[in-house]
Amino acid sequence: MVNILVAHMMETEGRVPHRLTKQKYGLGIITLFPSLRDPQGRTGYEHFYDGQKNTGFLSWRLKTVQRGTRPSGNKEDPKTEEKGGPLLDRQLCYQEHQLDNDQSVEAISLMNHTSEREVIMQKMKATFEYRQRLVHDPEGSTTILSVFPRFLDTKGLIFQDFTLLFGSETASRLLERWPTGFKAKVIRLGETLTPTPLLKRLLSSAKQSKESSEAQDSPEWDSDISSFLLLLHLLSPQASGRKKIQRISISQAIDHLVVFHKACRSIQEHLELEENRQPYILASGSSKEAISHYFIVVDKKLIPCQESSSLAAIDELFKVHFVFSLSYDSHCLSLGVMYF
Repeated sequence: MVNILVAHMMETEGRVPHRLTKQKYGLGIITLFPSLRDPQGRTGYEHFYDGQKNTGFLSWRLKTVQRGTRPSGNKEDPKTEEKGGPLLDRQLCYQEHQLDNDQSVEAISLMNHTSEREVIMQKMKATFEYRQRLVHDPEGSTTILSVFPRFLDTKGLIFQDFTLLFGSETASRLLERWPTGFKAKVIRLGETLTPTPLLKRLLSSAKQSKESSEAQDSPEWDSDISSFLLLLHLLSPQASGRKKIQRISISQAIDHLVVFHKACRSIQEHLELEENRQPYILASGSSKEAISHYFIVVDKKLIPCQESSSLAAIDELFKVHFVFSLSYDSHCLSLGVMYF
């Protein structure tokens, strides 16, 4: 029975299930089989899972299986990240009205059963420190979207957590500075490079206004996202860290950042076929220059972007790395270092 339950647990939550999940399984066992209850224990299911000691049949079986498998999480060796990157466990400045562990569990349950946006936003703010401990915990980081599923249907939560981490000035930096200065400089630098067909298309789209891009025969993307993708030409994709990673083309590197999805096709089918586990933008629309919805894909799950603009989607993509403490894609590391 324990082997079957552990297999199901790892199938649904990954290699390192969350502590709350193990507690639920332990409670389920003694509920279905009262004779297996531990009469001396506080919870009654200590034989199967003791959260304080991390012991019990479920824990021991999990450790046995984990020893025989390689980690499949999103995090890489922190030493390969630049100092101050998204994997850094920072000292939190925001401490107003933060809930303790037991109160956070109650708040999570409340959030999962309400549709009121104000309640969700307030409870997510109150559980911010709890969530940050979770994303920096090797056992909890892989299940963050299972514990906090409102990220998947409530816009603005990524921006709120990032603002709590770094403050409102840092949170709005890219959105304010890109259109007023950075964008023009990137285009000018792009014009000095040796031209390629892809570079020409990106430059053409980057210099187009919204009205003129509609008249263009085959624009690459809209102006903002095209100008940002020019950075991949200026900061060529490179392998990083100790592992030898095969160099890829600029076109392939773009697919590690943003993927176009035809609006008439199934998004679920795309998620099932996609093997890339690093966060990336999924842009859904009738064409690349006419995107109706932007999503951030994390572990094959969709996080709706707060705003409908491509620049806001790019900004939110990088914020996701810090909010969930996820490493940058190894081929796009230079863009991440530039962002923060």
